[in-house]
Amino acid sequence: MLNGEQPGDGLKDVADLHAQMQQPASEHGHEALLPAPEHVLSTLERDGSRRWLYPKLATGTWWNRRRVVAYLLMIFFVLVPHLKVGGRPLLRLDIVSREFTFFGQTFYPTDTLLLALIILSVLISIVFITAVTGRAWCGWACPQTVYMEFLFRPIDRLFEGTRGKGGQAKHKPTFPMQLARLLVYLLISMFLAHTFLAYFVGPEKLSDWILYSTPWQHPAAFLVMAATTGLMTFDFYFFREQTCLIACPYGRFQSVMLDRQSLIVAYDYNRGEPRAKGKRREGEHKGHCVDCNQCVVVCPTGIDIRKGLQMECINCTQCIDACDDVMHKIGLPPGLIRFTSQATLEKQPKKMLRARTILYPLLLVVVLIGFVVALGKSSGFTANIVRGKGNPFTLVEPSDVLNRFNLKLTNRTGNSQTYSLSVVSPPEAQVEAVDDSQLTIEPRKLGSADIRILFPRSVTEGQGNVQAVVRISDASGLHRDVEFKLLGPRD
Repeated sequence: MLNGEQPGDGLKDVADLHAQMQQPASEHGHEALLPAPEHVLSTLERDGSRRWLYPKLATGTWWNRRRVVAYLLMIFFVLVPHLKVGGRPLLRLDIVSREFTFFGQTFYPTDTLLLALIILSVLISIVFITAVTGRAWCGWACPQTVYMEFLFRPIDRLFEGTRGKGGQAKHKPTFPMQLARLLVYLLISMFLAHTFLAYFVGPEKLSDWILYSTPWQHPAAFLVMAATTGLMTFDFYFFREQTCLIACPYGRFQSVMLDRQSLIVAYDYNRGEPRAKGKRREGEHKGHCVDCNQCVVVCPTGIDIRKGLQMECINCTQCIDACDDVMHKIGLPPGLIRFTSQATLEKQPKKMLRARTILYPLLLVVVLIGFVVALGKSSGFTANIVRGKGNPFTLVEPSDVLNRFNLKLTNRTGNSQTYSLSVVSPPEAQVEAVDDSQLTIEPRKLGSADIRILFPRSVTEGQGNVQAVVRISDASGLHRDVEFKLLGPRD
């Protein structure tokens, strides 16, 4: 039974369904189709057509808090590409140059471990926050919700004449008004698309392209901007809340991330049932819910919170503000709908310390420690040796063997660096002449050098390979020892 349902509701539904099944076939001889007992999705009618949502605005305490957070986030989203840490971008995802900068620290495709630890820490953080606060990200910080509820819906209310009230307009807007609204959507989406592109190419380069270049000089960037503008316009003008209900997988992941102690927006069925309209008189056996339906008409995803925890709920708190306002008018205490947990509604004790709230933070700490250690080892420069193309080894007369490798070097400092190589083991091996220009790397750049290592064939006799160590040093004396295998004949 869903939270908020009355005993006997299920039997009534079964009786209604049985009565529908007893209906005779249609005049055309086809079997009568059973209508859906309820909406499959809140944005679909029972016949499968689109159900457009026009949520009424509830301007209460929680809405004011969300509005402050939303406007601060909008400013933050726009400013992030322009912010710098130590002369480096706060966040830059330069896919073309294969450079990914987070908080002023640049990472490269060769930094597999560091990038994996960053992604893992983000995933663990999301799971931990969801286990504690439910779907707070969706209702408070997700760009889809922030822009939809605090930018585009106010524009809708302005053009539809429902500003300050919300809900569906009594008269459909005229075609010129609809066209004007679409134009505003396009302009805002274009601005957001350019902001999105700045995360990848940087605001300086983007400004040059806009002011001094034509789309034909940078077709890829122009197509990305145009496609992003089109997708954003389609999303906010047409697809809207369906992004949260259909496209985003986060709501479906809730079932494995939440537990009964997680904080959610919920209806207190213990206090609210049985529902009845009108004011309460002393001694009446009535719940506090007056069945005004205000919690439904303000919901941006179109659900009835009184049916219990649902995948579509994004914890936006609009139903809390609407219900508290009604409770105030009829002289009842607020909180019929509030932030709580399923366990609390079931009169179970509250448990802050549980498996999820202990294991997730511990895992996050372990991952962050691993990241700090790996980052410390990669400071200054990183080096990696991979085997070159062609034969695994070459015999050199009279009794030497030659192996070819490619050295990958990443200079993480702010100055140009020239590196030197030496073989640590086996002692009989030596590095042949290397092009010195390949060992000079510009600041914060990735470079490579072709190296050849010569050693006596007796080194690999019996096994066909031997563990080798090459030491790479910079001008300051910092060095890295890189291990790899030398290959040669067994005999």
